[in-house]
Amino acid sequence: MHLITIVNIISILLILIAVSMIFPAIWALYFKEFSCFLTFSTIIISVLIVCCVIFCITKNKKENNLSTKDGFLLVSLSWLLASIIGALPFYFSGAIPSFVDAFFETMSGFTTTGASILTNIEALPKSILFWRSLTHWLGGMGIVVLTVAILPLLGIGGLQLIKAEAPGPTVDKITPRIGETAKYLWFIYVGFSALETILLLFGGMNLYDALTHTFGTMATGGFSTKNSSVAHFNSAYIDYIITIFMILAGINFSLHYKLLTGNIKEIISDSELKAYLTIFIVATLLLSYDLTKNHFNNIWNALRYGSFQAASILTTTGYATYDYEKWPAMSRTILFLLMFIGGCSGSTGGGIKVIRVFTLFKQSLIEMKYLIRPKGIFTLRLSGSVVKKDIVYAISGFFFLYIAIVLTVALLVSLEDVDILTSISSALATVGNIGPGFGKIGPTENYAFYSDFSKWVLSFAMMIGRLEIYTVLVLFTPHFWKK
Repeated sequence: MHLITIVNIISILLILIAVSMIFPAIWALYFKEFSCFLTFSTIIISVLIVCCVIFCITKNKKENNLSTKDGFLLVSLSWLLASIIGALPFYFSGAIPSFVDAFFETMSGFTTTGASILTNIEALPKSILFWRSLTHWLGGMGIVVLTVAILPLLGIGGLQLIKAEAPGPTVDKITPRIGETAKYLWFIYVGFSALETILLLFGGMNLYDALTHTFGTMATGGFSTKNSSVAHFNSAYIDYIITIFMILAGINFSLHYKLLTGNIKEIISDSELKAYLTIFIVATLLLSYDLTKNHFNNIWNALRYGSFQAASILTTTGYATYDYEKWPAMSRTILFLLMFIGGCSGSTGGGIKVIRVFTLFKQSLIEMKYLIRPKGIFTLRLSGSVVKKDIVYAISGFFFLYIAIVLTVALLVSLEDVDILTSISSALATVGNIGPGFGKIGPTENYAFYSDFSKWVLSFAMMIGRLEIYTVLVLFTPHFWKK
């Protein structure tokens, strides 16, 4: 295992995080939050000095290639250390006095979960809230992918990193060089972010709110600068813009690249995209029907709020424009079921992912065919390609581990004697990187009532979910540490 190389790369990552703190520091000056500016400045300088020294010491001793084991360890340590460094502004500014709470909030940010312990968001300094939202945006496409984009300049290959970090069962390389792939992904990500920000400005938001809510949308994270989330703006235009960009963020980013290059045929034939859009449309129609009949008595309001919440939960964003716990039972059940699915592979969304759910669904149909015709030969195809059995086995294993972890986390947090709905919902919302759920963590509630023990458990659950379970759990197997 190339530990010196790992330390060298992590030092680069932490330098990037420190540099990114310059932006909230600028906002601190703009809003005349001088104590926050001093906090950010101190952390930036301290981290840069330490990490630059570490980088200089290790740069001539690093290896040029990383093994698969190196990739797993590097990614897991990167997210852990990023969350620790990212928690420092919250803690030292006094905005979040407890380091456990600050770490929880930061892990929630970098993993794009959107779970929060804050009871009065608008009481916090605006520069701190900007950093909180920026952690979403950085984590959305993956801090590690950002680092991968510059690794070729340092003579280090990055395929092992993106395999470990990429949110999906496979990594679809857009270009032959993995560094170029990461750059294209970030160009698309930045382009969508800029477009959404401009459209939100047209909707009446100021630049600060437009940026912070764009960060939460494109990262499918859901952190807002308002206590009532997006509902604060009470604008159908803003609701629809954010709904559209949540859906776009939940699509595999390689498809966005193919759209830009005119490769429409592959997009049309993509099975996961068709399944993803079908789930969203069906969920929206069912919610709209139920809400029109039993809640709003107005089809347009039902479509507006139903489509927004369907997109928010399906893509694991977690924004809210309405307290959906007041909705009829059918609508709440639909949203609860969407929590199990998530966005597409290769998107910024969390959850199990549509491709896995769709694959298992098609495989279950094939198994029923075998019951009728035991000697038949049936082939599972996705997007016109045959899916190998080992992929199906891997997805089955992932699905089992996902459910097992959700149940384990639910059991651990239930030690605090919270109700079963809150326990299961907390586990689903953190492992699936959704944020809000049902019960005591509903859209108008938060995670502040949990003990430090439960917050550590839920923080770990967010990290496991964001890094696709295997990446983290493999570190706890004896075989991983054997030569």
